[in-house]
Amino acid sequence: MKFDKSKYDSEGKLKNGVFKEYFKGGSIACEGAYINGEKTGLWKYYLKSGAVRASGDFKEGKMHGPWEWFRESGELLQTGSFDMDLRTGAWIRYHENGKPEDEKTFEKDKQVGEWKTYDKDGKVVKRKVLK
Repeated sequence: MKFDKSKYDSEGKLKNGVFKEYFKGGSIACEGAYINGEKTGLWKYYLKSGAVRASGDFKEGKMHGPWEWFRESGELLQTGSFDMDLRTGAWIRYHENGKPEDEKTFEKDKQVGEWKTYDKDGKVVKRKVLK
């Protein structure tokens, strides 16, 4: 599904207030709010099944703060944070059993520091230091 990325509503005015978009079958695809055509506050994106696919905040139309992504089953897939659309801090992907799969750190959207990969039991199996 392609999401409506326009800042304007069907009347040509900047979007303001609560916004919801739906899949062809009628289930909700995403929901959030706009202020003067910019996404703001908490937004949630859904799978056709109705399960949450991703959730996080926008500030001035940019992803900002912590975000979470989920599997079809509803289990956590990944966590990470943004600073005005740039990845920042720890980003962690998870195995289906909920234990970390890998962990990376970002500064201004650039991967820095140590990258750890874990086995399904949570033991570190690989380390890579980025310079």
